[in-house]
Amino acid sequence: MGVLLVNGSPNKEGCIFTALSEVGSSLMANGVETEFFHIGTNPVYGCTGCGGCRKTKICVIKDDLCNELASKIAVADGVVIGSPVYFAGPNGALCALLDRVFYSHVGMFAHKPAACVVNCRRGGASAAFDRLNKYFTIAQMPVVSSQYWNAVHGFTPDHVRRDLEGLQIMRTLGANMAWLIKCLKAGGEPPIPEEKRMFTCFHEGKV
Repeated sequence: MGVLLVNGSPNKEGCIFTALSEVGSSLMANGVETEFFHIGTNPVYGCTGCGGCRKTKICVIKDDLCNELASKIAVADGVVIGSPVYFAGPNGALCALLDRVFYSHVGMFAHKPAACVVNCRRGGASAAFDRLNKYFTIAQMPVVSSQYWNAVHGFTPDHVRRDLEGLQIMRTLGANMAWLIKCLKAGGEPPIPEEKRMFTCFHEGKV
């Protein structure tokens, strides 16, 4: 399938789309196909903690994008998730969606290259970048790096296009992800068998 580019902004062709397009152009220049996925502006549910997904392996809330997005990530060779910065964090709707995607489909994304990109007018990029990367590191997904933290700056797409350093960071990210995907395919070795998962509980009398 190639790399799934997830636009976590309510604006379909705004700053995040501009940044992801630069990543995508670099991926395609290196022989890797891309597909965009826009979360849109419809309501997104947060996790209700019902635990139903532990039996079904899908989220039991079926009237938004959660299971569709999860199924696309599962078959992709890699994923790049983009978000605007709101109050020094990612878009709340995107986080609500990703909470459910990663919890309900645990184990499905392991060893799949992943990265995130963020856009802000001025500040908060590093905090938002850190927040998104935590989804990948808990899911055993190799995090693809660039030459700097994956952020572009600007209030409009035109501003972003004038952030020459930011655009170069996006291109380097795309090239690095293409390289890693090719390396993984060339290696052909299955991942090391996973140990039985251990859960530590610090309540008295339990281990």
